[in-house]
Amino acid sequence: MNKNNIVEFCFLAEPTDVNFGGKVHGGMVMKWIDQASYACAAQWSKRYCVTVSANGIRFIRPILVGQMISINARIVHTGKTSMHIYVVVRAGDPKESKTVVTNRCFITFMAIDESGYPIKVPVFIPESQEDKLLEEVAEEAKNFAKALDKDFETKLGWK
Repeated sequence: MNKNNIVEFCFLAEPTDVNFGGKVHGGMVMKWIDQASYACAAQWSKRYCVTVSANGIRFIRPILVGQMISINARIVHTGKTSMHIYVVVRAGDPKESKTVVTNRCFITFMAIDESGYPIKVPVFIPESQEDKLLEEVAEEAKNFAKALDKDFETKLGWK
């Protein structure tokens, strides 16, 4: 597997990360996902990048204060200027090796130049079978996002 397309963040969930229910706030998890994805996109493109979309963010299990968090972000598809990143969040007791998937999603970033215009990114070529399958799912997510944008515009008049 090409390790140049992967970034991993590891840290402990802190008391300041919780919501009123005592679990880590969903907005905090989304921030972590965005940060790890940005690091992945910037590392791949060697450019400043901006978030284009977050697709299919799933909240599977709650995260508790004190759990060890692992966020794995990896490039799974590239367009001309965009990078599609698959992100998996895992959590577990730091005294044990067992973790569970708490969140997953696709995040799309665009590389931009110093003036803020989109700039070409290196092409991602999937190597493993898993890479190929993730690229297929990323392309489906991209097509769904485009269809959703079109529906907002044609059916609701939103631009």
